[in-house]
Amino acid sequence: MKTGAEGISGYRAHSRRNTFVIVFLAVVMFFTAVATLQLDIGSISFPELLRIIFDRDNPLNDRADVILVWNLYLPRIACGILAGFGLGVAGTVMQCVLRNPLGSPYTLGLSNAAAFGASIGIVLGGGAVVGQSAASISFTNPYFITICAFLWSMIATGIIIALVKFTSVSAETMVLAGVAISSIFSAGISAMQYIFNDTALSLIVFWQFGSLGKAGWNELALIAVVVIAISLFFLWKRWDFNALDNGADVAQSLGVNVNALRLGTLLLAALMTSVVVSFMGVIAFVGLLGPHMVRLALGNDHRYVLPGSMLVGAIVLLISDCVGQTLLPFVLPVGIITSFLGGPLFLYLLIRGYRKGRVSS
Repeated sequence: MKTGAEGISGYRAHSRRNTFVIVFLAVVMFFTAVATLQLDIGSISFPELLRIIFDRDNPLNDRADVILVWNLYLPRIACGILAGFGLGVAGTVMQCVLRNPLGSPYTLGLSNAAAFGASIGIVLGGGAVVGQSAASISFTNPYFITICAFLWSMIATGIIIALVKFTSVSAETMVLAGVAISSIFSAGISAMQYIFNDTALSLIVFWQFGSLGKAGWNELALIAVVVIAISLFFLWKRWDFNALDNGADVAQSLGVNVNALRLGTLLLAALMTSVVVSFMGVIAFVGLLGPHMVRLALGNDHRYVLPGSMLVGAIVLLISDCVGQTLLPFVLPVGIITSFLGGPLFLYLLIRGYRKGRVSS
């Protein structure tokens, strides 16, 4: 009886600790967003910034500052939070259902497939140059680009599902398959850049640089609906993911429809990835960084890993964008910064997996 009581007490302490970490990450994300906003703006004092955000019609506000904050900087912060949420949770669930610690929308080729589809959408009339500079480029039909990105990400998802369902590929082989898928779609993007005219080339190249400054409030509304709805669904299925972590047989014995869970999870993760990529470009490795950082701190319980990965994904994106926009002597898109961060982690995970394989053999 004493042992059982100690076990319950330890479980409650573990739950309280993990809940505290999640709340702490939420607070860190909030203050990161505020600090990033203040660093981006610079010339506007913090009290003035608060007045613009919470009382934008106040006659004391400078109208140019109001337009700058509401049309440029706040959408950028919202993009970072939503994209971090979506890519972080997508990487978490893909690693679970594929039982592959290297799984993420980028490493398995979904991001490049969505990028290829978006490039087709641009070439077929989804984009146009507005203004005279790169910062003034916008897309006249972003929803058509989103549809194209989703369709091609579904093709990549179908390949992954077929490999999982009809073969007995290992986790390492799945990573190699993702590299092959990424290579194929990257070649397709390069072919379009080579074949089509300078306008289409500049649009595709500009779009490929992952950036948080490409979506306005209208696009953010669509991103928010997709990311929040799918994330809530994944949180609802957290116990199923926990069961699947213990093996397909264990999950089935607990009443989980494993095939339906895998198929639905991959489809929804692909939808979320395609929406984020189609509006913001390719942002690499966030779906790999977030889940692994959270698992190091919280373990493998998806009740905490899912929200933790969302929050860490947002924090990583906000900090990366701040570094690329304000802390360097030159401007770098956020996709380049996350690649610098994620590349070493990817190599570390490969080496660690190799060493575990040598020890177990």
